[in-house]
Amino acid sequence: MFRNILSVGGLTLLSRLAGFVRDVVMAAVLGAGPVADAFLVAFRLPNHFRAIFAEGAFNAAFVPTYARLKEQGGIATARAFADEILTAMALVHGVLLAGALAFTPQFVGLLAPGLADDPERFALAITLTRITFPYLALISVATLISGALNASDRFAMAAASPILLNVCMVGTLLSAAAFPTAGHAAAWGVLISGVGQVILVGWDAERTGIGLRFGRPRLDPGTRQFLKALGPAIIGSAGVQIALFADTIIATFLPTGALSALYYADRINQLPIGVVGIAIGTVLLPEMSRRLAGGDDAGAAHAQARSIELAVLLALPFVVAALLIPDLTMRALFARGAFTRGDAAEAAATLQAYGIGLIAFVVVRAFIAPFHARGDTATPMKAALLAVAINVALKFALMGTLAQVGLALATALGGWINLGLLIWFARRRGLPVGDGTLPGNLVRLAVCGLVLAGVLLGAGPLAAKLTAGFAFAREEVIFVLVVGAGGLAYALSVWAMLGRQFLLGLARRRAADALKATRQAD
Repeated sequence: MFRNILSVGGLTLLSRLAGFVRDVVMAAVLGAGPVADAFLVAFRLPNHFRAIFAEGAFNAAFVPTYARLKEQGGIATARAFADEILTAMALVHGVLLAGALAFTPQFVGLLAPGLADDPERFALAITLTRITFPYLALISVATLISGALNASDRFAMAAASPILLNVCMVGTLLSAAAFPTAGHAAAWGVLISGVGQVILVGWDAERTGIGLRFGRPRLDPGTRQFLKALGPAIIGSAGVQIALFADTIIATFLPTGALSALYYADRINQLPIGVVGIAIGTVLLPEMSRRLAGGDDAGAAHAQARSIELAVLLALPFVVAALLIPDLTMRALFARGAFTRGDAAEAAATLQAYGIGLIAFVVVRAFIAPFHARGDTATPMKAALLAVAINVALKFALMGTLAQVGLALATALGGWINLGLLIWFARRRGLPVGDGTLPGNLVRLAVCGLVLAGVLLGAGPLAAKLTAGFAFAREEVIFVLVVGAGGLAYALSVWAMLGRQFLLGLARRRAADALKATRQAD
């Protein structure tokens, strides 16, 4: 399992690094003005629906069902089920796309009403949304194929496919002179990437013998089980997206640049969530589904505990950096071209607020997986909806005094509420939350985080003094020195606190998984 987590995490990290390059190019080309705001609205709308209907809800219902059918009836049964779902998905997205294209002005007006006060920005957002929205249908098909690959223990191509989004957007942004505006260039890059992702994962599925075809939808037991799980999963995912919709809606009423500050801060915030949290959730769900289907409850709990520890281990440096050096981070990464130091300061304050909830967002998938692996999507839905209701209320309460920073802070607090509710629901149902070694290891990791914090606070002034004479790239050099010193101190403290008990334990776990796979092959 951990080998797969590292594989998915590594490829996701590559995708996030490519995404950083994309954001640097986008910041330099688009800046934080009206064209950037219009594109970000157009980009967020299909992404919100993708998170509701595709990656979030769909994977929660599809992967356990596919894995169970494959375990019980073989690959042919699982593939027939996937073919039926593909056809149904194509029909649903065809209707959704037709409606979105026909009613785009009303759609944008509903979800970004603040843009209506600026007719030029509103009209551009409508145009760009019509370009980006078909990306939803394409990425949904890619998600279906990726789910089948993941349930078959093939993670690489599915994890690598998002890299195409960044590559395509960088390519079109660098060719912005050929488009009416830079916003048009970015929007076409999104659409082109959707086509590329379908081709990539489809090719991988075909060459491994699990390629999908259109099949007549039937309401057989597998499909009924999938639909039963999908309904609550959609509602739960919709709840999370309501909070993000609220960010978009409220931010359009804030001064120009608020949407951009939210976007660039969230891009840094999403790095550990994507690299660590999503990778662990992607691998842990089929792992726990297989173990529970085989009656290995203790093995499932052990897998969850080790995943939580790994998530905290890898996410802590991001949390400490977001809380202690957000200004340095945003200036070093984005303050160039049309993106000013003032823009970086606004994004830094927003990043600091996001950092408060980062641990909760990284580990939450490890707490959702035990429910989804048991076919229970209703309980995570209840937790998500309760957390979102509090989250949205906090957004309206905080926006007046803190602007977009208040929106980010409400999101962070909502993440902790969601995690707390999941733990409470699990204990009430008698489900194990990790194992006996988890609490002690988390305390040790917290001590390592404190060591890292001390080093970052001390290294900043020292690095500034050492680079006092630099006339070029001074912020970037300071950032590298501070992060390097902090990373070294964190690695040494982890080895000192957890080296033999934790790191070698992960190595033994990987070896045991490899041995088990070898025996099964024999």
